[in-house]
Amino acid sequence: MSAFVYNPVVLDREGPVPIYKQVADLIRERIERGELKAGDPVPSEAKLEKDYEIARTTARRVARELREQGMAYTIQGEGTFVGKPGAPHTLSRFPRYQQIAEEIAGRIRQGDFPPNRAIPGEKVMMRQYGVAKVTARQAVAYLRKQGWVFTVPYRGTYVTTKDKWPKNEGQ
Repeated sequence: MSAFVYNPVVLDREGPVPIYKQVADLIRERIERGELKAGDPVPSEAKLEKDYEIARTTARRVARELREQGMAYTIQGEGTFVGKPGAPHTLSRFPRYQQIAEEIAGRIRQGDFPPNRAIPGEKVMMRQYGVAKVTARQAVAYLRKQGWVFTVPYRGTYVTTKDKWPKNEGQ
């Protein structure tokens, strides 16, 4: 296992308290200690899934539990944040899928992903960036819309040739 984040052993998987409540309590404790402040993102479903070795549905229930406790709020397409609904959040002005797409576009420009070669698939993006499948799909759709990539059904998503890359590469 990599660097210690949260050891899944701290969870009582056989006891009467549901796993999602145990994980939500651990996050609530981090909020109360000030490790997570108002506006900070709550760990993503993918990160919770990995760190605590729980199912995606359990991770989803953790966010719901934190919302029900009034500890967090969710903004569709951006994530779940510490605090009350409507409070400012510390996420970048760009949605996560755009941040991922920009990083991949930068790697395409650098030659890490050459034309007519595949970019990382959804599962790799989900693991690498700690995001849900829908976010990985949005990143690919964004890259496709900009002209960086094309998708071949049942094969993958590939880098387009340089002549099809976006002309305004300033951002």
